[in-house]
Amino acid sequence: MSRPSDYRLILPENWHRIDLEPGACEPGIARLTDRQFRGIDNAPHLKRQARDELLKAARNAYGNGGIEMYLSLQTAAGFPLSASLIVTLTPPHEDGDVNVSPQRLAESMSGDDAQVTLASLPAGPAVRVRRRTAPGENGGTGYRSAVTNLDIHVPVPGSGAYLILSFSTPLDLLADAMAGLFDAIAGTLRWIP
Repeated sequence: MSRPSDYRLILPENWHRIDLEPGACEPGIARLTDRQFRGIDNAPHLKRQARDELLKAARNAYGNGGIEMYLSLQTAAGFPLSASLIVTLTPPHEDGDVNVSPQRLAESMSGDDAQVTLASLPAGPAVRVRRRTAPGENGGTGYRSAVTNLDIHVPVPGSGAYLILSFSTPLDLLADAMAGLFDAIAGTLRWIP
């Protein structure tokens, strides 16, 4: 397959998309915080804090090659299903003049308490890396409970680059169910010629 011009990804209803391009992320974050704080007029400091934290996360993601960020606004029985997805495009992975295969990438990522597996997606082979970070580990997560991260590295055909789908949730008790949702989202990835 030749190098695609773009990709398509389908997310569940109530996931908010934020374009990470500077100048585009600010209005997207403002719309999100306005929506979430609609009808709450007595907490402008919380709204500002939420906006500032989202802007910081968006800028960090963009600095690491992030293209877009999605935030779950879903609820179940009134309980928020907190989760996020950052889509990142990496430069070509090369070892000399040879592109790094998913198998080789998986071998290089094993260890560090990560569950590294190879996966087959409709978009092609992928490397699936699942980690659980407890509060206080690696400089702390900012959460009071453990955070589950699932990164799915998919080679971009004809380029040597990888598209990385980085999912995260602080819902430790629902980590397996959320990982199943993340896998289902990754399964919708399609390349656009």
